[in-house]
Amino acid sequence: MTVMEFESIMKIAAAVVAYIVFAPLLGGLLAGIDRKITARMQGRFGPPVLQPFYDVLKLLEKEPITVNASQDFFVGCSLLFMIITGCMFFAGLSLLLFIFSLTTASMFLVAAAYSSNSPYAQIGAERELLQMMAYEPMVLIAAISLYLVKGMSFNISDIAFFEEAPPGIILLPGVFVGFLYILTIKFRKSPFDLSMSHHAHQELVKGLTTEFSGKTLAMLEIAHWYENIFLLGFVFLFFSNGTILMAVIGVIVCLLAYFLEVFIDNVNARMKWQFALNSAWIVALTFGAVNMLVVYYRLFGGGV
Repeated sequence: MTVMEFESIMKIAAAVVAYIVFAPLLGGLLAGIDRKITARMQGRFGPPVLQPFYDVLKLLEKEPITVNASQDFFVGCSLLFMIITGCMFFAGLSLLLFIFSLTTASMFLVAAAYSSNSPYAQIGAERELLQMMAYEPMVLIAAISLYLVKGMSFNISDIAFFEEAPPGIILLPGVFVGFLYILTIKFRKSPFDLSMSHHAHQELVKGLTTEFSGKTLAMLEIAHWYENIFLLGFVFLFFSNGTILMAVIGVIVCLLAYFLEVFIDNVNARMKWQFALNSAWIVALTFGAVNMLVVYYRLFGGGV
């Protein structure tokens, strides 16, 4: 093993360890700021910024009460795959593997809801599957589009540090808008908090998490914190090109994108699942697919 290979492995290991350690801290902090901003928009003072951490610690201390043993297993697998997904992302591996791992984590969550035999949880699980059908096309379009403009590589490290092309946002504004649209689903914000919600306005009570409590619910919340961080990392890819300036701009845009979702959450009522599915596909086709085809013909002239 050469010195350069060893240094590369150590950088990847450091990035993975940093994600595992700091992602839940940053995710929980963002959730606390989210609650604070939401409260102020509603004319309330709101809980302290660290309240999400207090809530998770309290859940971890509760007596374990589960419907069956498989429920905890499935939720644990969902958390594990969320961590693995983020590790893949920050290790710079393939975007396709990243998407596959993210989908696997969601499927384990659906399986956990189905295992409870609760009608509320099962309807929430069905809506979760519908939401996956809504956002997956746009995620794939974003991955393929970045592949086209970033040196024909799906490796996240190549996409993030590719200096021979302008930042992805220059060529892919439509794809970026489409990805922001489905982030509302992934962040579980109104109007698309269909399968579960952090707010008390669900006719399904807590949707697929109705039968979750204690450590099980804590694991799910931590998984959501991990997920939010690597989703914002995906937003960062549209701006990163290996320069410090674009890295700073990318971080700022990630924060603005998150708080845009908070704003959308507070000014929209929850929509029906039909609207979520249809609108996500329409946005994917009109913004994402059209932008991708334009870039393809611009770069390759329609040739193979």
